[in-house]
Amino acid sequence: MLKLSVVVPFYNVQTYAPDALKALELNARDDFEFLLVDDVSTDGTPELLERAAAGGVPGAVHLRHDRNGGLATARNTGLDAARGEYIAFLDGDDWLAPGHLARTLAAIEALNCDFVRTDHVQVTGRARTVQRVPYGPQGVVGDPRAGILPASRATAVDYPYAWAGMYHRRLLDRGLLHFTDGLRTAEDRPWIWRLHREARSFAAVGEAGIFYRRGISTSLTQIGDERQLDFIRAFDQVLSDTATDRESELLLPKAVRTYCAIIAHHIGSIERFEPAVAKKLRLMSAEALGRMPRPLLEQALGSMDAERSALLRRLRRRTPSAATAGATAGATAGATAGPAGDPGAAA
Repeated sequence: MLKLSVVVPFYNVQTYAPDALKALELNARDDFEFLLVDDVSTDGTPELLERAAAGGVPGAVHLRHDRNGGLATARNTGLDAARGEYIAFLDGDDWLAPGHLARTLAAIEALNCDFVRTDHVQVTGRARTVQRVPYGPQGVVGDPRAGILPASRATAVDYPYAWAGMYHRRLLDRGLLHFTDGLRTAEDRPWIWRLHREARSFAAVGEAGIFYRRGISTSLTQIGDERQLDFIRAFDQVLSDTATDRESELLLPKAVRTYCAIIAHHIGSIERFEPAVAKKLRLMSAEALGRMPRPLLEQALGSMDAERSALLRRLRRRTPSAATAGATAGATAGATAGPAGDPGAAA
């Protein structure tokens, strides 16, 4: 068995793919494989991946989709092909510091836990800022459930980036690493909640060696079309899964508050959406608020700042027919399949 499999989806990122591929080359080892998944790119990305797999990047394997499926589906394709004892992720428009994968691998092996979470460097134009895992102990193995609460501030489940960490294969074998097929954004929200509910051990280890590009025009976080609405489908799944948990009464307030914060973020920046999508966003968001357990919703709104609380209360009142209209919109969005931007935690 190989030591590490790195799953790297690509879609129309020919401008940035060379940086990702060079970073993989500088992280390569004989016992690493790099699963380069092309999600039917229409630019020069496929040719770059072919050259990488032909010898440009040691350990590179080029996997091709027959039709575009989105980020979640592309990651699943890589997971299905992975042969490593450990799993990691990278996005095709980001890059790694030299040796980052070996350092993270050494950390997870030394700790002998199910998964580790790492810090990362956010890159916006020329600005670079280190983003920390919102979890206190560093290099100490703990219960992943300890990374979920409290509801009132940022915690490890509000740091959903799949590429900011490394994962033991036993999680893949238990069915915990696959993503919900078809989600085009917010795919990592149900995923990170499931990990923290069902894995047995984890640790935060620092290692800020991943560079995450923000604000690029090709990113889904910058596009105001219907794909963005998948955040509702993703958070509906978070609520549904959490409701069946053995500690649902303890965890649901956090899930509801985070969902409300994400809705407020999107409604607060609604001008960047196409008009038809903005209308659907209002309807679907109102419907989502209506689906939430009323006591938990009131608790969440009461704990938020006045501006966001008032925005969400107005949204709920202004669309009395949202349940019917939103159900239709939700079915449409679900069939097309999610968050835009990084609204972050529920705080």
